[in-house]
Amino acid sequence: MNSFNVGGNLLTFDVPRVMGILNVTQDSFYDGGRYTDLDSAMTQIDKMLTEGADIIDVGAFSSRPGAELVNPDEQLRILVPVIKEIINKFPSAILSIDTYSAKVVDQLSQYCSFVVNDISGYQWDDQLLVTVAEKKLPYILMHMKGTPANMMDNIQYDNVVMHVLDRLATGIHHLRQLGIEQIMVDPGIGFAKGIEHNFQLIKDLQVLQILDLPVLVGLSRKSFIYKTLNVSSEEALNGTTAMHMVALNNGAKILRAHDVKEARETIKLWQQLHNPVN
Repeated sequence: MNSFNVGGNLLTFDVPRVMGILNVTQDSFYDGGRYTDLDSAMTQIDKMLTEGADIIDVGAFSSRPGAELVNPDEQLRILVPVIKEIINKFPSAILSIDTYSAKVVDQLSQYCSFVVNDISGYQWDDQLLVTVAEKKLPYILMHMKGTPANMMDNIQYDNVVMHVLDRLATGIHHLRQLGIEQIMVDPGIGFAKGIEHNFQLIKDLQVLQILDLPVLVGLSRKSFIYKTLNVSSEEALNGTTAMHMVALNNGAKILRAHDVKEARETIKLWQQLHNPVN
């Protein structure tokens, strides 16, 4: 599928897209606590849209290694005011909601349409996909094992690329059986993966083209980058940009990024390499 309908807004993937990250949490690994009040959140959204974000991804929980899950009511307490304000100030913005909860999807769908960005691979709430199908929302299927609290305890793979491909293919079949057709796939960089697994997935990302769906990568400022470079997450923008270019070369269609301007510039340079304008 080369385009998604998100509440009447058409999202196409003929060129790579940027998903700007808005974490309205206290404990995200990079920007936790920066956008927990409405003014700062709206200022950041305005900045990301101005810099060229195609999607704004809003999340009310941290998925960093060791983090605990956040119950649906707490997610909604945080998200509802933010979503209402976004709709008021940026009515044409395409949103994705970073949640694994059917209740969150159901309640927020009263206000707007959005992409469901589910890091759990529909493993943590058996009503989630039923709700997604009922609401006819686009869905991001990510590879994940365990939960953020324990995901790094189980990172053994015979072949991580083939394992991820198999899990995603199985998930796609299940989604389609439920009538969910607007699907993106995400290999889950950093989720239940060691450093070497993350690099291998980015190197072999083109393998996921067999699924014939848009591929999202979320690698922005993650630990496999800053640990390899022996820097902090605050110093990992250069490494992120380098990995974004590799991912684009290997078929990524959506870059989920903290730094929208730099991700957009990376895409522009990549486009020039592949479709030069004289």
